[in-house]
Amino acid sequence: MILETERLYLRKLETSDFADLCEILQNKNVMYAYEHAFSDEEAHIWLNRQTQRYHDDGFGLWAVILKSSGKLIGQAGITFQKWGKRQVHEIGYLFNRDYWHKGYATETALACKKYALQTLGLTEIYSIIRDNNTASQNVAIRNGMKKVGKLVKFYYGFRMPHIVYCVKKESPHSG
Repeated sequence: MILETERLYLRKLETSDFADLCEILQNKNVMYAYEHAFSDEEAHIWLNRQTQRYHDDGFGLWAVILKSSGKLIGQAGITFQKWGKRQVHEIGYLFNRDYWHKGYATETALACKKYALQTLGLTEIYSIIRDNNTASQNVAIRNGMKKVGKLVKFYYGFRMPHIVYCVKKESPHSG
């Protein structure tokens, strides 16, 4: 287990999670920010990328497990993302559609922020969110993040405007 919240725990994704992961990645409603649902091949690449991130970076997107049932309901964690000429640490998440609007994204985002700032010792953490994803923008705000910029990603033939959010670790000498 990587981290735990009141209702959830996060652990590394495993190859045995592929079917549950496909319930997320192959749902066009969940993947609207990517403009398409993933194929089996794209889902395998996604899962392999997380495993590589665990090895290379020591973190990545982790399986989000509902404690009450043991079901994988999403993935959340920290990844490196490009913002301008910088690589920044970003909190990201994707949840099975059946588990939207139940507070799980906020619960995991708060836990990932704490993990990033306390366990990893980072001084700031970002969320880079599609401009049309108001639910995730609200999660970023509930996570204490402020808008700090914008960027445009080009993916799958689409121009995708994003808003960049950030929260900085509070200095013990501030205030």
